[in-house]
Amino acid sequence: MSKIKVTETKLTDVKLIEPAVFGDHRGFFTESYSDEEFKAAGIDFNFVQDNHSLSTQPGVLRGLHFQKGAAAQTKLIRVVTGVVLDVIVDIRKGSPTYGQWEGYVLSEYNHRQLLVPKGFGHGFVTLTPDVNFLYKCDNYYNAEADGGIAFDDPALGIDWPIAIDKAITSEKDSQHPTLKEFEAENPFVYGEI
Repeated sequence: MSKIKVTETKLTDVKLIEPAVFGDHRGFFTESYSDEEFKAAGIDFNFVQDNHSLSTQPGVLRGLHFQKGAAAQTKLIRVVTGVVLDVIVDIRKGSPTYGQWEGYVLSEYNHRQLLVPKGFGHGFVTLTPDVNFLYKCDNYYNAEADGGIAFDDPALGIDWPIAIDKAITSEKDSQHPTLKEFEAENPFVYGEI
C-alpha cells in the first residue's frame, strides 16, 4: 500500500503529493520523501540539492523564478511551518497549458507537496508569519541561468490573495519581464525538456 497520494493537476506534468501522516496526542510522523515510494508513484527524479527559505512576515511574495538551459530544475516543494499560496505558470512553448497558472495552499497543516517540472515559473506568497519553505531540486543552482517572469503580469491574471502593491518583494523580483517580453528568449519547449 502506497504511503503517498498523487493527484494530477490541470497543468500538464504538475503533481500534488500528499504523504501519509500518522498522528496521535504527541503530534505526528510522516515520511516526507522516500525515493522508493516516489518512484513507485511514477515520480522518478534524482534530487541533488535541498533549499530552505524563511519568510518572517505575511505578504512576502517571491517569484516567479526558474533556471534556464542546462541548469533547468524540477522542484519538489513543501512548507514545514506556516502557510503559503504557491503559484506556478507553464512557460513551455507548445504546451497545452502554456501561459496558464494554478495556485495551491501548502502548509504545515495539510503536509502537501508540489512537483514543479522544468519549464514552469514558480513563486509563492506567505499567508502567515514565520514560513519555512523547503524544496528539493534535480539540478544545482546556477546564478547565470537564473530567470523569472513578472508576478504581476496582467496577461497571466494571477489572483494573489493580497494587494500586490502591499507585497513584500525583492528588487530583483519586481523587475522581471512579462511572459510576452520573455518569449523571444524563452528556451523552454514542451516535450524537449
